[in-house]
Amino acid sequence: MTNEELLQIIERAAREKATVLSLYNKKLSSLPPEISQLSSLTALALDQNQLSSLPPEVCQLSNLTALDLNNNQLRSLPPEICQLSNLRWLSLFNNQLSSLPSEFSQLSNLTTLALNHNQLSNLPPEFSQLSNLTTLALNHNQLSNLPPKFNQLSNLTTLALNHNQLSNLPPEFSQLSKLTELYLSNNQLSSLLSEFSQLSNLTMLVLNHNQLSSLPPKICQLSNLTELHLSNNQLSSLPTEFSQLSNLLELDLSDNQLSSLPPEICQLSNLTELYLSNNQLSSLPPEICQLSNLTELYLSNNQLSSLPLEICQLSNLTRLFLKNNPQLSSPPPEIVEQGTQAILNYLRARLEAKG
Repeated sequence: MTNEELLQIIERAAREKATVLSLYNKKLSSLPPEISQLSSLTALALDQNQLSSLPPEVCQLSNLTALDLNNNQLRSLPPEICQLSNLRWLSLFNNQLSSLPSEFSQLSNLTTLALNHNQLSNLPPEFSQLSNLTTLALNHNQLSNLPPKFNQLSNLTTLALNHNQLSNLPPEFSQLSKLTELYLSNNQLSSLLSEFSQLSNLTMLVLNHNQLSSLPPKICQLSNLTELHLSNNQLSSLPTEFSQLSNLLELDLSDNQLSSLPPEICQLSNLTELYLSNNQLSSLPPEICQLSNLTELYLSNNQLSSLPLEICQLSNLTRLFLKNNPQLSSPPPEIVEQGTQAILNYLRARLEAKG
């Protein structure tokens, strides 16, 4: 889009007192000062352009409540951005931001903020003043720590920190009591703070690709969890208290160092999906057959020699993966190759013959 065409659009929108304007994918490399004329705008979409900076005039659009700047080339934000005091939704996904101005914290009405896929190595201390945030996405940055008083973001319900460089979390983190979804995969966390247990409203916890070697018994206090993702860690065992997570629907423990499962796992009675591939399991507890709601069970790449025959009684099981268990003799490899139904039929026949 030429600058002349853009000016015509701005002029028309200003004349019509437009409240919404989309300039999506217009190959814009800059914005003219005239953008400030759009004083009635409440929503402005500038995503999928080539903007490397924002003119201060954008910050004069004081009625904006939603601003989309995804997929541009922004390296910084003007300090004047603090003037957008009515902003509630701001998306800066996939830019080149390495820092945020301290004035950013004055966007006190923000409830949703997307900063994923940038180059942020830290957040300004004032960031914690964004106390109305409910959703914060910081995936794919370079954060090694969180700012002081991060716990003041007390209204957060969803926090995404995947693909950063976090090795620990501040103790105050436990005060984010409204969190329901927490994403921390692909960091450098080596231990789970016991304070996690105070996040009692969590329904989703993602900790894939970290360096966890154990889980604290207090994890059982996360009683509302429905999904727990722990793949690609260094877990060699599970605490027996783990079985108290009775609302779990999906549990991913693949790519760890588990050699056994506690019999108490049978108490996860609502579980529908269980991922155990790429561990060191040599056997399964017979009690696993009590997981009557299981629909998917992944056991590939372990050291299993046999399966409990009673697995055939899992009437909802539709996907059972057993490949690459070189010591497995029951069911034999030729049955495993035929897939889930053949495996269940084999186990059923063996169980009937035994009975």
